[in-house]
Amino acid sequence: MNYISPSLTRTATSASLFETARHVIPGGVNSTARAQWSGWLPYPLFVERGEGSRLVDADGNHYIDYLLGLGPMILGHRPRKVTRAVVDFIEQRGTVFALPTADEAVLAEKIVAAVPGVEQVRLCNTGTEAVLYATRLARAFTGKRKIIRFEGMYHGFSDGVYWSKHPPIDKAGPDHSPKAVPQGPGMPRGVEENLIILPWNDAQALADVLAKHGEEIAGIITEPVMCNTGCILPRHGYLEAMRDLATRHDVVLIFDEVITGFRLGLGGAQARFGIRPDLSVFAKGLGGGFPVAALGGRKEIMSLVADGTVSMAGTYTANGIAVAAANAALDELGQDGVYGQLDAVSDELRTGLDLVLKQAGLPAYTVGVGPLMQVWFASKPIHNYRDAERYADQGLFRRWFEGMLERGVLFHPGAYENLFVSTAHSREDIAVTLAAAKDVASGLARTV
Repeated sequence: MNYISPSLTRTATSASLFETARHVIPGGVNSTARAQWSGWLPYPLFVERGEGSRLVDADGNHYIDYLLGLGPMILGHRPRKVTRAVVDFIEQRGTVFALPTADEAVLAEKIVAAVPGVEQVRLCNTGTEAVLYATRLARAFTGKRKIIRFEGMYHGFSDGVYWSKHPPIDKAGPDHSPKAVPQGPGMPRGVEENLIILPWNDAQALADVLAKHGEEIAGIITEPVMCNTGCILPRHGYLEAMRDLATRHDVVLIFDEVITGFRLGLGGAQARFGIRPDLSVFAKGLGGGFPVAALGGRKEIMSLVADGTVSMAGTYTANGIAVAAANAALDELGQDGVYGQLDAVSDELRTGLDLVLKQAGLPAYTVGVGPLMQVWFASKPIHNYRDAERYADQGLFRRWFEGMLERGVLFHPGAYENLFVSTAHSREDIAVTLAAAKDVASGLARTV
């Protein structure tokens, strides 16, 4: 097993902090994505601070950051106006009131104006919560019980959907008809009877299941871009076919835009691809680095919440900190030219990485859209989870990660995560990153 290689003496403080944390925190961290078994070996880097596009670890090492908190930091670390808005709200008004403020409707109006598929919206605390409510609404609206979800996607950790994220293929059934595999022990029996697992990017498989079981299916939940098995783009016409099939069979189409929302544009992936779902879930990009989520969609579906038919509750939902952060973040993202500039810098990185890998003669390529991308070390195209399992060279990706980290470029060590770009990243950051990539790629090429 390889380890993080910026000589371990350079990260000795992280090692010490991790050892201390392990005594009081199971696994030493508070999320699976930061754990040793997710690739942070022999320990995760402990962070001292972040500013703009840069991160500084506990040992004082500086990195150009493409991890970006796994996506929320679309404006970079400590964006001035978002930070100021939160501090002002706390100092001048408070935090949690269990009563509404005028600011909530202001935020809702911004979301409705920005996102094509949203006519009304309710705030949540996390993407997991928002997905839970979205699937509940789909069942209540249709009177049906089954949800279609796709192998290789992650929609939060609630019992109803935490199945077939990254299952062992030999235990997951046939390619065209996967079976539900729990993410781990402790899941209640019988939940999987409410799920239908399908391969992504296969319109015929979806059509066949809807033709056979459409009268039982309440909803289809999907990421518009598969972001939880690296970065996998939808095939041409796939999302359009999904929208058409959902309409034809009276099924609620749910877009999980936790990652793509407010990242691929102010209107998210649905605006970028021109597909209007029935319900949409947002989180990471919405808060500019603060925890906040939202569920929105067609008024006739959301109206089930209006009279309490479907309850959406939460002491901390729409708390002052979250609302202040989201309002400020959307104001920043709504400025003229923000996404054009973000796309330009991101395209420079994506095409530059692709060129570096090709010039080095490596079996690798870069896939992405806007400020969302991943490098695949593979000699075949990857269209779904099983393609990734069969064709992606995880070991080579690990060595790529180690080489880039040693040169001051940070992203997640797992090939099934993503590289994110923020509005704080500059062309100078990209140039430094590509120079490091050229150096690492040439070294890898000598050993492949």
